[in-house]
Amino acid sequence: MLKQAVLQPSLLFFPRHPSLLGAGASSVAAFSQQRQCRRQRRQNDRNNNNKVRCAAAPNEFSLSGQPTIVNSRRQATVKAEATVLLTVREVFAQMETTPELHDINGLHLELISADLDQTGSEKKTVAAFAKKDKIGIGSITYEATFSVPENFGKIGAVVVRNEHHNELFLKDIVLTIHGDYSAPLLFDCKSWVHSKFDNSQNRVFFTANKSYLPSETPAGLVRLRQRELEILRGDGTGERKKFERIYDYDVYNDLGNPDSNPGLVRPVLGGSDEFPYPRRCRTGRPPTRSDRQSEQRSATVYVPRDESFSEVKQLTFGAKTLQSVLHGLLPSVEAALVDSRSFPYFTAIDELFNEGLTLSTLIFSAIVPRLVKAIVGGAQNILQFELPELIDRDKFSWLRDEEFSRQTLAGLNPLSIQLVTELPLVSKLDPSIYGSPESLITAELIEKEIKGIMTVDEALKQKKLFILDYHDLLLPFVNKVRQLEDTTLYASRTLFFLSPESTLWPIAIELTRPASPKQPQWRQVFKPSRQATDSWLWRLAKTHVASHDCGYHQLVSHWLRTHCSVEPYIIAANRQLSQMHPIYRLMHPYFRYTMEINALARSSLINANGVIEQTFSPGKYSLELSSAAYDKLWRFDMEALPADLIRRGMAVEDPEAEHGLRLTIDDYPYAQDGLLIWSAIEQWVADYVGHYYPSPDDVSADFELQSWWTDVRTKGHADKQHEPWWPSLSTPADLVRILTTIIWVTSGHHAAVNFGQYDFAGYFPNHPSIARANMPLEDAEEDDLAAFRAKPEAALLRCFPSMIQATKVMAILDVLSTHSPDEEYLGKDAEAAWTKNPVVNAAFERFNGRLRVIEGIIGARNADPSLKNRCGAGIVPYQLLKPYSGPGVTGMGVPNSISI
Repeated sequence: MLKQAVLQPSLLFFPRHPSLLGAGASSVAAFSQQRQCRRQRRQNDRNNNNKVRCAAAPNEFSLSGQPTIVNSRRQATVKAEATVLLTVREVFAQMETTPELHDINGLHLELISADLDQTGSEKKTVAAFAKKDKIGIGSITYEATFSVPENFGKIGAVVVRNEHHNELFLKDIVLTIHGDYSAPLLFDCKSWVHSKFDNSQNRVFFTANKSYLPSETPAGLVRLRQRELEILRGDGTGERKKFERIYDYDVYNDLGNPDSNPGLVRPVLGGSDEFPYPRRCRTGRPPTRSDRQSEQRSATVYVPRDESFSEVKQLTFGAKTLQSVLHGLLPSVEAALVDSRSFPYFTAIDELFNEGLTLSTLIFSAIVPRLVKAIVGGAQNILQFELPELIDRDKFSWLRDEEFSRQTLAGLNPLSIQLVTELPLVSKLDPSIYGSPESLITAELIEKEIKGIMTVDEALKQKKLFILDYHDLLLPFVNKVRQLEDTTLYASRTLFFLSPESTLWPIAIELTRPASPKQPQWRQVFKPSRQATDSWLWRLAKTHVASHDCGYHQLVSHWLRTHCSVEPYIIAANRQLSQMHPIYRLMHPYFRYTMEINALARSSLINANGVIEQTFSPGKYSLELSSAAYDKLWRFDMEALPADLIRRGMAVEDPEAEHGLRLTIDDYPYAQDGLLIWSAIEQWVADYVGHYYPSPDDVSADFELQSWWTDVRTKGHADKQHEPWWPSLSTPADLVRILTTIIWVTSGHHAAVNFGQYDFAGYFPNHPSIARANMPLEDAEEDDLAAFRAKPEAALLRCFPSMIQATKVMAILDVLSTHSPDEEYLGKDAEAAWTKNPVVNAAFERFNGRLRVIEGIIGARNADPSLKNRCGAGIVPYQLLKPYSGPGVTGMGVPNSISI
């Protein structure tokens, strides 16, 4: 029966799922029989050591030397349409003139049968040249016609050779059969295809109409599947070229620039006990002359070619816009503000939003959407920032203790607040180096500050005490940071008390400077006060804590826990999972754009003397601090939102509660909304995984999947590969948990810590990136104290970022907070491969529907006056986890991936 079906021209394509052919007993029976055969085939594969049995095939991937069919007695006519997207440069050229955007050579296409011939060998390919057919707005369509023998079998792949002298971005290839009205065969490429003059290797694309586990790979595609993965893995040698697609690992040894300046030497992060770190993509650049362990820097940083999208995305795509600001606007700001002067008064801060900053020169050549209100040409160029929503709603909100506390639950970094479970607070650091481990925040002090409402024991039992604890992470860095120019650092503990209305009250801040060869230990506790001097000291202490929180947010909650830790998952997926693997096709949209933005960060943001080092308190030690956080705090199993909340004491397991968790603070907007997103993702992943992996044996038998997870642990996060907390991957439930965690990190977690950056830190007194001055009481002379008492505002302004630091950070945060017009939001649009499978497509539609319900739930919560952490006079509603958004700085919207 199968042999007869192959002879029918309508089945040159993959047979469609029986349910698509109509209802009835015959289709149900066929589907049941298919499932039974598939299970038997999987069992046979396991019995054969998970190897797919097929006849020997040539080892070389290139098909150009393979015989192609040009004539056959009985043939079907197959039409191919290949759509090529134009780059931004080509779009501009298209608008200005009518040039020959691509030369006339076209594309060489070969159709590959999914079946073997009667001898067990791969069938001969069918080839044709695709010529330019029509030019659309932003795209070109190429067309080819094939004469395909009726015994060719199912078409499983298309091999493409780019005959042009330049690369092109191939969006898709669609095959249709003349006279056949069934669904066309789609190859969803979205890939750069290099010129044959750069690389003679042809490209292969597998059909999107059906995904295959390794054991189910059609025999005619087995060699291509394996060879494609070998190409993507590379051999670990040589410097990578722009057109290559090789995914490999390396340590972070490209942040410094020792050949340029000895002061730009930076340690290698990763590969050592001293500085453990996730791995990045290997570029293969040669070592520096002065330090053979460090890699030379270059104007452009290699990423696998299909990770680069900025040339074909909208003009406001994050990577392109951020690059414009880094290399265009910031040099103009530096020219206008040549020194590190403090703001002389608070009205000077307001002038950035009202009058703007005059730029004598404007090195500004690219498109920046909303970065500034106006850049006015003519005699002067004016840089004028938008007023952040926080300050637009309440200009003095940043001064209030209530807002300071609220932002630990519903602000830019709601991932640090944790429950206090015992007193006294005790450091885990070596007391012989760092002094007494016991905090100065005592039970007596706490009871005094909470005015006798309850005893400390009662507060602990009723879960009323919470803390921002940056003591142990920061203390080892304090003395060396203080040796840098124009910055300072303390270790800090900030204690809060939970009110009956689920709001937090700050009750104490402890700042610590450890002993050094020149100075003894200094530490002091500051408390809210109505007395003038103590009130100003409290305000200054809050500023230091806010700068600690800002640095932790950027270096740990944001960079380390999302961008940096996700890159190994992406590299491993491309090295070990075939593009026809269902898990690759599930995860691909959640990995898109991340490696390109990470490469840009290494180039200009986190590098030696980059924006982070120039504007954040740890300075040149910023990435070392990130490494310390990775060492002490990062665990894959705790990156799952429920596990993270439980670890911090912010939730407990409760089978009777929604999502199986009961929050310690009922009105915790990040957790409330985050659990909605987490549960929706988890259900979508469970439906998808359940379709392809009915049993634990299916998971264990998938050698590509197992190789991916091994790669993640032993190569991507090699410095933590022996940790006992790594989840096993033995059952569908294991797989669901792992994939849900990763998708949560790339979508919900990243959205929560990224897209509110301008709203909460654009007015820098609320969330300063750096504290530049010590507390007035630290080793102060009487003259210093007199000056502080005479004009405390001046002490606060000296503590804030300098004018040039603040302006740089504001510009960067505006771009980082911006959604592109063609942003790809969580659950909004299905991937082509998902739509081709009715079970998967139905699951995605349920996912989409759930997210739209979540939109309404979050909107209703933000309008509920009983939820005081998200609703009230002058309060910014918590919208960061609302799934969808328009373009620009909106403070809402959850993209699929880390795209900015």
